[in-house]
Amino acid sequence: MDVLVLLGSFAVLCALGVPVAYALGLSALIGALYIDIPLEAVMIKISDGTDDFVLLAIPFFVLAGGIMAEGGMAARLVMLAKVFFGVIRGGLALVNVLASSLFGCISGSSVADTSAIGSVMIPQMVKQGYTRVFATNVTICGSVQALLIPPSHNAVIYSVAAGGTISVAHLFLAGVFPGLIFGLCLVGLVLWTAHKRNMPKSEPVPLKHIPRIVLEALWGLITIVIIIGGILSGVFTPTESAAVACVYAFLVTFFVYRDYKWRDLPHLVHRVVKTVAMVMMLIGFSVAFGYMMALMQIPAKVTAFFLSISENKYVFLLLVNILLLALGTFMDLAPMLLICTPIFLPVILKLGIDPVHFGMIMILNLGIGLITPPVGPTLFVGCAVGKVSIEQVSKELWPFYSAMCIALLLVTYIPAISLWLPGLMR
Repeated sequence: MDVLVLLGSFAVLCALGVPVAYALGLSALIGALYIDIPLEAVMIKISDGTDDFVLLAIPFFVLAGGIMAEGGMAARLVMLAKVFFGVIRGGLALVNVLASSLFGCISGSSVADTSAIGSVMIPQMVKQGYTRVFATNVTICGSVQALLIPPSHNAVIYSVAAGGTISVAHLFLAGVFPGLIFGLCLVGLVLWTAHKRNMPKSEPVPLKHIPRIVLEALWGLITIVIIIGGILSGVFTPTESAAVACVYAFLVTFFVYRDYKWRDLPHLVHRVVKTVAMVMMLIGFSVAFGYMMALMQIPAKVTAFFLSISENKYVFLLLVNILLLALGTFMDLAPMLLICTPIFLPVILKLGIDPVHFGMIMILNLGIGLITPPVGPTLFVGCAVGKVSIEQVSKELWPFYSAMCIALLLVTYIPAISLWLPGLMR
């Protein structure tokens, strides 16, 4: 009955339109009252949830991504991608995917990726003869790479949800190949679609412009080297790399590119503070919610339930994929990570599944939910940028779902894709 009170109150609050963060906190309080736990214990857990050094990476990465998204980095990465793929049939769509890969290494956010790349690429693709819906779909699907390719603040959230037992550095490295595999699946779909629909080619970039394009884009690409190289070499931790990336993004945007105005910086910082405040509230309340789940032995009961169905880890992973794909259509990625990770962690450890590998499965799985109606924040942003309706986009998303599910299956059942790079650090 106590489990029903906790989960039922959370479901009712969400159904009433209460924000997820508040629903988590209120349902934790309701659960505490029901089982007669002092409310002070819940408040202490909320405080403990946000009192973690590794969480400092989140505001730094969000600020760095925001500065570079609005400071001209996206446009320069698009031009660099055009140098390589612009002349291929369907080349602008390939440029879109590649630009999302490159910018994802800087932003770590699918929404920021969609907004930055979409505002540049969608008008260009429409001008070249692509349909507006197809251009929007390529943009929103390509942005999912940003959730996997480091730096991903969702990897930090997953580590926190796991109780800090999983290395953020290992999670960052684990996302490299899954992100690339995901991008390659989209590239394959784009090439097939371009051939089938006889999509247009772009004009080649003049040779005399290539050195300037490469040099300008190089400043942004150095961010990737700083983050990954610094972590691998042991010069700084993932949290410190976020601060370094933030300072570097500031210097490049304001002193090298100089496209962004100083007077706009306070507005950007205000948006970042709002975003970070929402994330931190969500983390704090979710820790209290997880504390109540532990007291009610929900993880143990879920473990017993799944093991009663099958003790085969491949069957379990299939069931989890189906479950997360369904749940991801109704709830955002961060709260799902914070709620589901403590529940599934005992099961995966029992079945011998590496938690780093499972983290990549969860992030990719729930990332697909970000572009799936009815609750898909990346889908909403993409439709706003592309000036199309959700209904129009949803009707033509099915081929993209097929490509993304192929990537998901590869990441799920070939652990080496996620674990090879982290294995080099162990």
